[in-house]
Amino acid sequence: MTAELADLANPVAKIAYVALFAAAIVLWWLCSAHPAILPFWAPWDFSWVEFLSAWFAIVWYIRGLSLVGADCRPSPARRAAFFVGVLLIYSVLETHFEYFAEHQFFYNRIQHVVMHHLGPLLIALAWPGEVLWYGSPAFMRRIVAHRFVIGIVRSLQQPVLAVFLFSGSFFFWLIPSVHFRAMVDPNLYSLMNWTMVADGLLFWCLLLDPRPAPPARVSFGTRIALAFVVMPPQIVGGSIIALSSHDLYSFYSLCGRIYPQLSAGTDQAIGGLIIWIPPAMMSVAAALFILNNIRLVEDRSTDKWIDEENNGCWVVDSSQWTGR
Repeated sequence: MTAELADLANPVAKIAYVALFAAAIVLWWLCSAHPAILPFWAPWDFSWVEFLSAWFAIVWYIRGLSLVGADCRPSPARRAAFFVGVLLIYSVLETHFEYFAEHQFFYNRIQHVVMHHLGPLLIALAWPGEVLWYGSPAFMRRIVAHRFVIGIVRSLQQPVLAVFLFSGSFFFWLIPSVHFRAMVDPNLYSLMNWTMVADGLLFWCLLLDPRPAPPARVSFGTRIALAFVVMPPQIVGGSIIALSSHDLYSFYSLCGRIYPQLSAGTDQAIGGLIIWIPPAMMSVAAALFILNNIRLVEDRSTDKWIDEENNGCWVVDSSQWTGR
């Protein structure tokens, strides 16, 4: 029996996959035939890719937790960070929140900050790669481990390119003419959302890698620098939008805002503040997490060792905190 068939033959995995596809079919049918009866937490515009990506990730993570060794099992806080991160991204894409994001600029900015910053940051903080590796099917492991995929990821995580893509992709979709086109073109709208999630994951996983370099891509110092380098574009871009006296995003006036009593200028100002403040705060939080990773690495590597000349007793190296 091949590894793929073994995965499918696993009773728990089989039940989970059947349940996911059944739920997807039901939601797809309800969104197509009876959208008015669906509650807020149901999809506004059902996407097979978004639905299955989120829930397969959760299923594989849960399965991986049961298979990974006890010494490698992540802490409860890291597990919670993964689930919260995935569900936050899911909640702004596959619920009625998407309708709000399509009819109010500041809701759209909340959606993108969650997809590009908060959700990926939490997932990266969880560092779920090993658990997902154990829980995912063999064909998925082969795809992830393929040298072509590894080469693309390594290229995109080069520090200069990573910063350019992280800030550039976020603000590219905020160019008024580009934003208008993306909001009226379903295919471009989907591409916009996927680039937000993918680029966010690549950047935050580069920064929040708990390992020293190597095997991590870059040193801890470089990661802290990158966290602060992306702050000025966010602050400047957000302030320009928040303080603009012109209606930059006419799409929301044409399609009709959720809150018609809220003027275009006010809507835009709130959206600019959402771009300006929360992402900058997340960069500071990321720098603190990196500092904590430095502490943990030093604790693991130099806190204790066996001194053979001292009859094999454990001794503590005080130089790590005294510098002497």
